[in-house]
Amino acid sequence: MSRRALRRLRGEQRGQEGPGLGELGLDPGPERAREGGPPPAPGKGPRGPPRAGVSNRFELIPAEESEDEPAAGEERPDTRLSQQDTAGGGQQGSKDSSKEGAVAEETDGDGHREGQEAEQQDRALATSNKPRKKKKKRKTKKNSAGETVEDNDLEDIDSLLERIEDPRLAPQSQGGISTDSRPLLYVEHRNLNPENELKRYFGARAVLGDQRPRQRQRQYVRSMWLTAPKNTWPRYSKTGITMQLLDTRRGVQHFTFEHHREYQQVQFKFLDAVESMDPNNIVLLLQMNPYHVDSLLQLSDVCRMQEDQEMARDLIERALYSLECAFHPVFSLTSGTCRLDYRRPENRAFFLALFKHLMFLEKRGCPRTALEFCKLILSLDPENDPLCVLLLIDFLSLRAREYTFLTRLFQEWESHRNLSQLPNFAFSVPLAYFFLSQQEERPELERSQARERAARLIQLALIMFPSVLMPLLDHCSVQPDARVASHPFFGLNAQISQSPALNQLTSLYVGRTHALWKEPAVMAWLEPHVHEVLRMVEAQDALVQEAEHKRKIRYQSAPRNIYRHIILSEMKEATAALPLEVTSQPVMGFDPLPPLDSVVSYTRPERTSHPSNESTLSLFFRSLLPNFNLQGDIRHDGDDEAGAAQDLNQGVNRLMAAMRDMLANIQFQEPPRDDNPDGDGDWD
Repeated sequence: MSRRALRRLRGEQRGQEGPGLGELGLDPGPERAREGGPPPAPGKGPRGPPRAGVSNRFELIPAEESEDEPAAGEERPDTRLSQQDTAGGGQQGSKDSSKEGAVAEETDGDGHREGQEAEQQDRALATSNKPRKKKKKRKTKKNSAGETVEDNDLEDIDSLLERIEDPRLAPQSQGGISTDSRPLLYVEHRNLNPENELKRYFGARAVLGDQRPRQRQRQYVRSMWLTAPKNTWPRYSKTGITMQLLDTRRGVQHFTFEHHREYQQVQFKFLDAVESMDPNNIVLLLQMNPYHVDSLLQLSDVCRMQEDQEMARDLIERALYSLECAFHPVFSLTSGTCRLDYRRPENRAFFLALFKHLMFLEKRGCPRTALEFCKLILSLDPENDPLCVLLLIDFLSLRAREYTFLTRLFQEWESHRNLSQLPNFAFSVPLAYFFLSQQEERPELERSQARERAARLIQLALIMFPSVLMPLLDHCSVQPDARVASHPFFGLNAQISQSPALNQLTSLYVGRTHALWKEPAVMAWLEPHVHEVLRMVEAQDALVQEAEHKRKIRYQSAPRNIYRHIILSEMKEATAALPLEVTSQPVMGFDPLPPLDSVVSYTRPERTSHPSNESTLSLFFRSLLPNFNLQGDIRHDGDDEAGAAQDLNQGVNRLMAAMRDMLANIQFQEPPRDDNPDGDGDWD
């Protein structure tokens, strides 16, 4: 290729520029000028018809950018263009040659050949660039198609979840019980989100509504498992809570929360606010420290007592968010091998926040999510179970229709935890087997085995806990027949003769789960077994005598975790049966019934008080303002008269400040003015 052709490809030109060079980019006019040829005719200028014959290497770019036709229509021009280039010209080359005929006559043969060669190079360059453009367009279409597929996948999440949770797809063992290779207390992240459960019930459109575009603009980008941050919450900053790994024993990791010095000072202020018995002090503390966990828990109870359920739930979720931000990097919610010691006061807030959150979820109509949180609490300390969630997990399993999990829990833990000695498991497990026997999609063999186990276990439950039947029928508004109502085994004597501890357990179970027994099919299944138990009692069966002996020996006094569970559950039937030593002591929402063997890492400094030296006026102002201290800090060097005078001045200043605050807070209520002068003037 000659230098002249290379210069035309690069856009390098010498001499005077021809007319229309700014519009066409490259023009053969300068070339003709260099060769001594005449300028083009007016009719053959750059704006005339010969424009198509101009060798412009940017000529095909506007045509490429304007191509918005389907892919099927894009292949043919490229094919024709490549065939023309392969043939060494073609029709386009002939057209260009004919259009440049007038110019070629004035140039020599060498220049004409070089011009044709340059034009072919220009077309080849445009042709080589075009596949890259088409490839990019295909990639864009592929991305758009991929987004469409992703949207379809999001719409089909509910169907996929239902397919995964289909009991017919679960592996079955020889005994007719579903087997699961995962640990018993395995927690799934997707089940911790209540929106997933609500979507299964009502659909994604009904749950999300207009929330999708808002979530893209929210300022909290950190992903959380326990709760979703809200735009209405204050911006999070480090609160002074951290989590440390203590040790690892037999594959189990033991963690603990720790309070830094700044958080300890806030904790001391919170205790002062609690002692003042004024919720406004807790509100002021939260304004300065919006993520103080104990303040959030205590204020949530205050809002719940004032029937502000939405605010109470929001405060609990904010406490969970604050604690989750302090998690250790290796702390896992799902493995079931991470432990927290409830005896440490720093860890109790996490237990209580989880428990109160699951109670809100259950009232909200999300029993499956509440069950997952219950499993999480139990996995943190399954040996001690400080909140005694075993009294609740059976109810949540039945509500969520997780009958297989309940039966598996009973089979695996019965040997070392004696779950059958708890009234809730004694009655809920046979009820779960009965519901399994009613599922038509299960094999007939499995249904018959579940039916037999349900019959055997419900009879044992009625024999062991006869005081449950009559209150249960009473709550279900079912009138028993004359034989059952008049028999002393199920009568009033059975309720009076049982111990107070057993009365608390039975009252808690009846008050919580009576709605599950109201179904006519359940009552029809229960009736023949009640008559069978009466037949065994009249025959003086050995099982009846053994159960009576067990009731007299056991259930003498309930452990402290059961009392704690009853207080947190707020069941009226069970709370009325609490002993006097529990109801007589103050119970705080942020730490109800702390363990007697607590492991304390830091203590609250003692407040100096000298009631003997306080005057009557000082005591009066202290009754109005609990934090008021007239004498302040008393110096130990009593010989220093200047120091004593300074203390007196400070005490007077504090007294005057307290009086100003008290007078500023006094509000006088004016009588309503009667705008009607002709009225009688009576107040409403």
